[in-house]
Formats: sequence, structure tokens, C-alpha cells
Amino acid sequence: MKEIINLCKNFGDHVVLNNLNLTINTGETTVIIGRSGCGKTVLLRHIIGIVKPDSGQVFIDGRDITKLSGKPLNEVRMKFGMLFQGAALFDSLFVWENVGFGMLEHTTRTKEEILERVRECLGLVGLRGVEYLKPAELSGGMRKRVGLARAICLRPEIILYDEPTTGVDPIMGDAVNELIRSLHDKLKVTSIAVTHDMTSAYKIADKIAMLYGGKIIAVGTPDEIKNTKDPVVKQFIHGEAEGPITN
Repeated sequence: MKEIINLCKNFGDHVVLNNLNLTINTGETTVIIGRSGCGKTVLLRHIIGIVKPDSGQVFIDGRDITKLSGKPLNEVRMKFGMLFQGAALFDSLFVWENVGFGMLEHTTRTKEEILERVRECLGLVGLRGVEYLKPAELSGGMRKRVGLARAICLRPEIILYDEPTTGVDPIMGDAVNELIRSLHDKLKVTSIAVTHDMTSAYKIADKIAMLYGGKIIAVGTPDEIKNTKDPVVKQFIHGEAEGPITN
């Protein structure tokens, strides 16, 4: 179980997370929805320990990572893989170096051993024979998949997805969703995604949590969220503006 308790984070006078609470069950895919700029990515960064809260706790398998630093924190981070919003590939490196970056940095494996694992991961995301291409030679959808191959390369227990379908067309977005679902089933990982794309949320989630005003205001299965009576959640999932747009 991953548990977030009373998490608070301000940037200057701007309150981003305000006593936020959320429980993420091991083996499930939890999707955090909310408007752009509401703090979804900030929450992900707290979960992986990149950002420290002003107060509150983040428990990963019984350890409060807000109290960790240095080697103990890095040990917990090794449990994670992350797909960044823009894939965040290194332009100067070949695909195999991008996918195997964690192994190159944190293991003593030979190049041949790393290449073998890289090819295995690329096969899982439907890419073969691209090891010696550079990111500039890939389409947006291919870059997403390379980013996903990198996220799973070190066999993480938890995969984080930051807006996984942003920047790709609807058909490729659906392919990315199918891939996330497939990898979850094959690898038996815990997955946490943030998105404002409800099509994606409904497709990949076991559980959906709505972030609003710095708090989680609703949690439920996709069907429960679809049929919510909460006016704020209802407004968001149906894409309704809060009022008429005036000049």
C-alpha cells in the first residue's frame, strides 16, 4: 500500500496541496484527474520524492519517504519507473542508451547485457530495430513508447505516468492506453497516472481520484466516477465551463 497523509505544499502564496489524503492499493492502476495546473504533477513528484512537502507524509511500503534523503531515498526511488509528459528523452543519446540509462547509471552490467534487456523492453512496447536511432528520428508516439520502455527497464514495482496521452493524436493516444493496460497486466505493477483526459482515465483506471482545491475530493471506480452526483466532479468529467465566456 502507498499512502499519502495530510500532504501540504505551497509555492509562495499559492496553495497547491492542502492536507491531501490518498491511499493507493498495490497492484492497482490509480488515475488522478483534475484541471491543468491543479497540482497533479506536483503530487507525482512528492510520491517519487523529488519534491519535499511543507508538511504531511508519503508512505511507500511502510517507509515515510518525506523523512529520507541520500542513499535510503535513492533505494526507494529504484522501485519506481516514470513516463514523463514529453517522454524526456536525451536527444544526444541513441534509443538504446535512453532506454538503458538507469542500468548504465546504477548497475555494472555489460553493454551486451544492457542491450539484451533494452531489446526486451522495446519488444514489450511494440518497437524493434530502433536501438541505434536518435530521438529526433522518431515520431511522437514512438518517443512515448521509448519513454515507457525506459520506465520499465529496471523492473520497477511502481510506474508513474505524467499525462501519458498528451502530445499524440487520438489514435496513438488509444494505443498508449492499451499499452499501459497491457503492461500493467503483464508486469503486475502498481500504476499511478495523472491526466485531464477522461477517455484515458476510464480506459486504464481501476480507481479514479479527483484533485481539486489542493485536496482529493472524490475517489471511485470508473463507473462510480461516471455516475457521480458531485457537481464539481460532474462538471469536470463532462468538460463543462464554469460559466459563460465573456470578453
